[in-house]
Amino acid sequence: MTVLLVLLGGGLGAPTRYVLDRWVQSRHRARFPWGTLLVNLIGCLLLGIVAGGLAHRHWSGRIGALLDIGFCGGLTTFSTFSVELIELLQGRLTRSALSYLVLSCGLGFAAVTAGYALV
Repeated sequence: MTVLLVLLGGGLGAPTRYVLDRWVQSRHRARFPWGTLLVNLIGCLLLGIVAGGLAHRHWSGRIGALLDIGFCGGLTTFSTFSVELIELLQGRLTRSALSYLVLSCGLGFAAVTAGYALV
């Protein structure tokens, strides 16, 4: 049953990531990966909420499998973040690369912390 919940969550998270990323990126011409940044920050906030709910026993492990591993795992993408960071560096967009790294890590941590605190 847990595997099916992870499958369902991931099946919803991955297309959500794709649609949100494409929508955000279509709104500007900058090479900065705003779509991935936004998707990852939303995922961090949701993951913080789920982690807080699980830690305080508000939710079951099945909800965790669906939302934590499944949905947030399908929604967020460290690998795309890493490739986009390399592409910025290869394009000699050093300031953008540094901004992307700092924003992703700093705001990601803040979003997880805020989500956890909300619960």
